[in-house]
Amino acid sequence: MTESQRFQLGTIGALSLSVVSSVSIVICNKALISTLGFTFATTLTSWHLLVTFCSLHVARWMRFFEHKPFDPKAVMGFGILNGSSIGLLNLSLGFNSVGFYQMTKLAIIPCTVLLETLFYRKKFSRNIQLALTVLLFGVGIATVTDLQLNLLGSVLSMFAIVTTCIAQIMTNTIQKKFKVSSTQLLYQSCPYQSITLFIVGPFLDWLLTNQNVFAFNYTQNVVAFIVLSCLISVSVNFSTFLVIGKTSPVTYQVLGHLKTCLVLAFGYVLLRDPFSWRNILGIVIAMLGMILYSYCCSIESQQKSIEAASLLSQVNESETDPLINVEKGSGNLPDSVVAQAPSWNSSKDQHV
Repeated sequence: MTESQRFQLGTIGALSLSVVSSVSIVICNKALISTLGFTFATTLTSWHLLVTFCSLHVARWMRFFEHKPFDPKAVMGFGILNGSSIGLLNLSLGFNSVGFYQMTKLAIIPCTVLLETLFYRKKFSRNIQLALTVLLFGVGIATVTDLQLNLLGSVLSMFAIVTTCIAQIMTNTIQKKFKVSSTQLLYQSCPYQSITLFIVGPFLDWLLTNQNVFAFNYTQNVVAFIVLSCLISVSVNFSTFLVIGKTSPVTYQVLGHLKTCLVLAFGYVLLRDPFSWRNILGIVIAMLGMILYSYCCSIESQQKSIEAASLLSQVNESETDPLINVEKGSGNLPDSVVAQAPSWNSSKDQHV
């Protein structure tokens, strides 16, 4: 198996793990929040990150991965930013209608494309842009129902979009810049994310629900679902960093909308949630957009691989052919070639 095939297999595995774990945790949290009344989402997220860090610490102790320290300021800034983006998204949901919150999530992809184009000079082809437009249109039809605007909610949504985009772009760039794996980055940033949310989480949850998380009645069922949610979150957090590191922030957002469509479908099948023709039409259009996006990404990836292989072969030919090097003035003839060239022997001429 070639390195390219191994990379593709790893990417498919990361995408599959992300979808399965994310859909599972959404169903678990929906039961925890809707059925059992545990509505403290931000505090729950801080527990998720704490359990993730503890799990990775055990994995490090068992030598499943190597700890690789790097710039502590970058890790701290990234961890706090990531934690803040989660808190802002929860605030956006609390101070906006569900429809406007869905619009906020849809706006993350265009914002990410804009930031990567402006600051990283990344180019998105027209086919990719078209596929993303179809995808967002379909998800919008399926999820956006009402749009109730208010100033505070709009400001919170704007900050949530910007911080989420920057955090996801940093997840990709930090792994490449410091040559760390997704596991190493997650292990080092988890404490900062968890501490940030653990400090602000109870206050935000009280602000949104008017209830105290520490005064909640923790029955056996509630504790069991919290433990299950925390265990699933280890896979969710790991796969998130893995997908962004192997692909891109935009691809991760596309995958997120696939999860949304699957959650809607599972909600209808398993929980008998209300479903309409509009939801079905939106999901179908969104799936077409995802297929088109995947196809365009695959074609562009193959083209880049062919171009890279062609360039590498040209470089190898120029390095192995001495005549090309001499003509270009970029190298010397090998010793064996020089030894075979005729030379002037003054002692022999004198003897003659």
